[in-house]
Amino acid sequence: MSETMPPEFWQAVEQFNQGEFYACHDTLEALWLEEVDPLRRFYQGILQIAVACYHLSNLNWRGAAILLGEGMNRLRDYQPTYGGIEVTHLLEQSATLLQQLQALGPENVESLRQQLQANQGGEAIALSETQPAPCWPQIVLVAPS
Repeated sequence: MSETMPPEFWQAVEQFNQGEFYACHDTLEALWLEEVDPLRRFYQGILQIAVACYHLSNLNWRGAAILLGEGMNRLRDYQPTYGGIEVTHLLEQSATLLQQLQALGPENVESLRQQLQANQGGEAIALSETQPAPCWPQIVLVAPS
């Protein structure tokens, strides 16, 4: 299905992976508004995860937690792959981030954001020996067969 995805979708994927979450939202929203299901729901799920990351980067714990959950719920039916991306991978990373967000609570959202920024593009620092390092979710493309 990847060959049928519009160029704007791939632009949104690149924006997402570069941490340009608000720009990704804008790009996907333009696609989402013009689409019908099942593609509309797919776009909306990714869009919601992008907005959750944007909220987290702005210390909005509640917005981040709610939209991560909603985006993940919308994408569950698209596993393992859809539209040329590894949906299961995105869901696993988003679930890990949501668990970390919930475990730390709203009072520690600044600490989580600092760790996410420190781990971006560098050597990831784990929260503890039992918890993985916080990392922004990434959209992974399906490997050609």
